[in-house]
Amino acid sequence: MSPLQYFRQFFSEDILEVIVGESNLYAIQCNANKPLNLTTKELEQFLGTVVYMSLFGLPGTRMFWNKACRVSQVADTMTLNRWEAIKKSLHFNNNEDRQEENADPLHKIRPLVTHLTSKLKMIPMGEKLAVDEQMVPFKGRSRLKQYLPSKPKKWGYKILILAGSDGVPHNLEIYTGRVVQPPELADVGASGNVVLRLAQPIPKQENYKLIFDNWFTSVPLVLTLAQQGIHCTGTVRGNRLPGVNLMCDAELKRAGRGSFEQKMAMVGETTLHVVKWYDNRSVTLLSDYTGAHPVTEVDRWDRKRKMIIKVPCPAVVKEYNKNMGGVDLLDSLIALYRNKIRSKKWYHRLVFHFLDMIIVTTWLLYRRDCEGTGMIKKEQMKLYTFKSYIAEGLCKSGKSLERKKGRPSSTIAGEYEEKRRKGPAAPIPVPDVRLDATAHWMIMAEKKGRCKVPGCTGTPKAKCRKCDVHLCFTSTSNCFLRFHTD
Repeated sequence: MSPLQYFRQFFSEDILEVIVGESNLYAIQCNANKPLNLTTKELEQFLGTVVYMSLFGLPGTRMFWNKACRVSQVADTMTLNRWEAIKKSLHFNNNEDRQEENADPLHKIRPLVTHLTSKLKMIPMGEKLAVDEQMVPFKGRSRLKQYLPSKPKKWGYKILILAGSDGVPHNLEIYTGRVVQPPELADVGASGNVVLRLAQPIPKQENYKLIFDNWFTSVPLVLTLAQQGIHCTGTVRGNRLPGVNLMCDAELKRAGRGSFEQKMAMVGETTLHVVKWYDNRSVTLLSDYTGAHPVTEVDRWDRKRKMIIKVPCPAVVKEYNKNMGGVDLLDSLIALYRNKIRSKKWYHRLVFHFLDMIIVTTWLLYRRDCEGTGMIKKEQMKLYTFKSYIAEGLCKSGKSLERKKGRPSSTIAGEYEEKRRKGPAAPIPVPDVRLDATAHWMIMAEKKGRCKVPGCTGTPKAKCRKCDVHLCFTSTSNCFLRFHTD
């Protein structure tokens, strides 16, 4: 599928209509004399400009319209006043429906969160999954804001995510404080309850593997998931292993780097493995499907001997290190082109983060499909290109340029595959724009140009106003029709 088709699987027509309806309602509630009159196509253009802003990364949104550093991809799509009016009125739920008693802290964005979560749950899962926390950088005023000193971005919203080892998220929960556990789920403590809620989409009794860190891990959690047929591995704190006496750090250090101790116990029908391993410091892991053996070797740098040495590594440590990084991978990809639009509304930061996260998710799904078809990695689209295709499609696909002020945008992101393999080629619009049958008007340019239809050697003056490419239009050669239909 095209990048825009991947994107529209998540931001589909139904959620766009909800956003349009609530935004128009909110604008009237604020000032009945100034209706917003937003449409779904205009909302897509707004989202397209937001995606472009994350790619260009200017420090202020008004700079995209400023004469000194104007970005035509954004400024030619809509005027600054219209863009700011849409941003000001962007809404996702009716404020008047909010109940003061037992109010939902995420009431303002609840329809969007519910919609995106349901879409993420439908993505096919791999065998190895991980639960971890994600920080959305934010320093504004909000009671949902958290401070985590161990994170690179210490201030922000905390999102708990279930993701595959390839970085694809399958479920999420925004941390809002104390949450009442659903009656159908067991109560294994505040941190363990988070894992049980996130693990609900995982098929039961099919031996899926779930990895998490010591903030979540406890014996009751592992036993509860084992009853559902979900195996677990995680680092664990010593005070969560009652009755388990392990060697102290000093003894393991004397035994040498790479030393470990393993203990096993049967609880009902579940076998629990506890392994304490000493590398630069000690770490304790708990698992119900793997233990210390088979022991492999890993490379480590010895500071005293100034050389790389081989260190014994238990199997459970290798399993944890290999499959725990899914959420961290997702974080690193989002951070490459993070949206930094400032807003006085606290929930806008979350909305723009979800937009970035969904685009990264669609790119990961695109790469998964490419690997399934045998496409080599060199031929796959980079994240920047994939994101620019989505931005251009949202700004132009199915949109008329008649009401737009200023000169038409000259940015064209795609290239013909055949010409690209042979060497450098002049770019043409992506298929979502080229074949949308909307506002493709013929104009006469001042100078002639090479016809962009492959195999045609004509040099016409005629060109498409929207696609900004020269195309033949004569009694013997109608390249204009072929270009917009083939």
